[in-house]
Amino acid sequence: MKKISTLILGLFLVMSCSKEDSTEIIDQDSSSQEILSIKEINLFIEKELKKNGDVNWTQAPANVLYSAVMHGDKMLSIGYGRKGENYVEGKRPSRLNDALENVYSIVQSIEGVNKSSAIILEDDILNSVDIKITKLETIEALQVADQIRYLDPIGYASYQQEDTSDQLKSAGCNQDGESINSTDYRVISPNAHLPWNFDIHKVSQAWNYSTGSGITVGIIDTGISANQNLLGSEFNDGVSNGRTVQRYGTYTDGSNDLCGHGTSMAAVLASPRNNDNMPVGVAYNCNLVSYRGTSDVVLDGYNERKGVSNALKALGNRGDVKIISMSIGYPWSIGNVEDAVKYAYGKGKMIFAAGGTSTSFTNWIGVIFPADMDETIAVTGILDNKYKRCNNCHDGEEIDFTIVMQRAGNSDRTVPVLGFNTGTRAYVGGSSVATATTAGIAALVWAKNPNMSRAQVLDKLKRAGEFYPNRNSRFGYGNIDALKAVQ
Repeated sequence: MKKISTLILGLFLVMSCSKEDSTEIIDQDSSSQEILSIKEINLFIEKELKKNGDVNWTQAPANVLYSAVMHGDKMLSIGYGRKGENYVEGKRPSRLNDALENVYSIVQSIEGVNKSSAIILEDDILNSVDIKITKLETIEALQVADQIRYLDPIGYASYQQEDTSDQLKSAGCNQDGESINSTDYRVISPNAHLPWNFDIHKVSQAWNYSTGSGITVGIIDTGISANQNLLGSEFNDGVSNGRTVQRYGTYTDGSNDLCGHGTSMAAVLASPRNNDNMPVGVAYNCNLVSYRGTSDVVLDGYNERKGVSNALKALGNRGDVKIISMSIGYPWSIGNVEDAVKYAYGKGKMIFAAGGTSTSFTNWIGVIFPADMDETIAVTGILDNKYKRCNNCHDGEEIDFTIVMQRAGNSDRTVPVLGFNTGTRAYVGGSSVATATTAGIAALVWAKNPNMSRAQVLDKLKRAGEFYPNRNSRFGYGNIDALKAVQ
């Protein structure tokens, strides 16, 4: 039986190298124009993650940052302005314009090119610009320039498993239908399948008070399959009615899912309460807006990072969207995505993010980005035998909530959802499905209390957590009782 192990980072680290090797890379002459190898850069990354839980590229040795940029199609993302000035609304003030012009002046004088040749993209909302550079001196000058918030090698995508086929499997992509164990669901009216873990969180009981009607949820992932009618032309099916599903794409090639992960997340969140013997979603009467912002769950390339950033801005600008669900991420922070999260948060959105799911090679990383941000609500998955994380799930102090999503006796038996193609079903696991499930519960609460603020809805979720009023050091407020949350 195949299983989707979602949000698996698939990052095989070079564990055989010594700490002395890593130190040599960091301490070597930073003025050297020699480009470090990918192995050497990854050693620096590993040391930073183990020491600080993040990678601060702005403070990295200049030759390390330069080498990462050169291995990443020569692309450098620059966040300008003072700390906290992540974005602007309306006309950009003169001081920020001066900061941007200073960036251009440095690049032009050192690189010997005009502005139009250097610019890849200047963001119209976020205080960031993507520049093509070729010289170490440019990095050195920018690192000491005023009003630089971050320098990010946004094209660097080599901290990952090299085998492409394995990488796709480990990045949550799966389009295969599966046979579902008959004890992993029960049939409810009008002929839908209720996943086994919904009863643990009292989702079906919560439906007596709310089904998500009138609430619009945005999901940023790999899109929705064009072949799954229950998330398309039959989104209103069975007792699901009067709602809409919309699809957009900010990645490279349209809005349709070519991976399978986004379809699974949309299904557990909003699949209709159908009459087709198919799994139902948590908020089966909510509206859904899907953005294909990435090709898989690992944000390891320029187009994925830019796609997610653009999707966050677009959903932030929609007045009807209350909730954003993101079952995607990366081991360290990405400047333009962080800016966009703060932008969407500033627009009042409640943002759920997956705590992380990975192989045993990388589960030491802890809660990943952007779930580790203060502006997001971090979720992870646990087993059905009391607060043991799922076999690949991350936990940590940043986690806010947990969802039971895996059988303790069989790691393949996770949550049944709609499959990639109409008439098929599949299992989906990890912190990904836990995140989308929690976003669905939030939709139930907000639909029941449409005049509440984001903070009030979040407070209801916390009060419905098993550990409330306390907070567990690894699992936050714990499992949410959806019935209690909506009452």
